[in-house]
Amino acid sequence: MGRMKREMLNREDHGLRATRLIDLLNDGIGVSCSCNRCGHHAEAASAVLLAQLGPDYPVPEIGARMRCGACGSKDVATGPAVAAQTLTADTWASGSWAAAPWSGERRASRMAAG
Repeated sequence: MGRMKREMLNREDHGLRATRLIDLLNDGIGVSCSCNRCGHHAEAASAVLLAQLGPDYPVPEIGARMRCGACGSKDVATGPAVAAQTLTADTWASGSWAAAPWSGERRASRMAAG
């Protein structure tokens, strides 16, 4: 990737911040945990994690502290737990669900596009 594009992406991402545990607790949303090795999926209560990690802990970084209950891998991805049946085109368009916390995911999609 060229220097100018990298600098532009860094400037755009500068104002972004990852979703914090307190954001999920306020919205009544749990933390979705997915193992990148075996595909096991579980949901953790945001209140329990908040008590252990604090309110300002970034949700995407929680996976680094977790271990898969099925295979024991420490390669766990975390994000807001949004039920598939509640995430419709209307809720996506209205922005009434928790925004994607992974600024890197948003950045990766822009990098692939251009």
